[in-house]
Amino acid sequence: MKKFLQQDEGFTLVELMVVVAIIGILSAVAIPNFKQYQAKSKTSEAKLQLASIYSAETAMMGDWDTYATCLNDMGYTAAARGYYVIGFATDNTARNADVVANGGACANGQQRLSPASIVRVKGTNAVVGDLDASNIVLADGSTFKAGAAGKISADTSGANNLDEWSIDQDKTLAQDQRGY
Repeated sequence: MKKFLQQDEGFTLVELMVVVAIIGILSAVAIPNFKQYQAKSKTSEAKLQLASIYSAETAMMGDWDTYATCLNDMGYTAAARGYYVIGFATDNTARNADVVANGGACANGQQRLSPASIVRVKGTNAVVGDLDASNIVLADGSTFKAGAAGKISADTSGANNLDEWSIDQDKTLAQDQRGY
């Protein structure tokens, strides 16, 4: 009976180190993939917001026979919280004036909207000036191209730190720059 109670059981140090090494290898593979999937899921915000701009612009064309850049007046409002700045690179005062001349409300200065509470990604976030003018153009009356720019991953730096999307009058949604 005494010999039965004194048996040594348990794991050796080598066995524990092998288990720790296996867990380390699995984490090294899984964590970057998880971060990429997490960033990719945030892009749905840009797609939804740009689809809303498309709908608002289509309504603007139906009502006033022109596309304009007055986002609030055309019925588009930015999300209460989000990762992206949405809108146009510049204001088109001539198209906005056309809407006003025909009896509509279309004030200048509404070309870019950011959420009331933009989510910070590791201390930085997109600002209103981050919409790239080379990719995002204003509404010229018969066409438009609206965009979204946001910092959705802390793992990017330099020129590729913003995720940029655009949509045009043909409902062509494109990712202009991948930010994750």
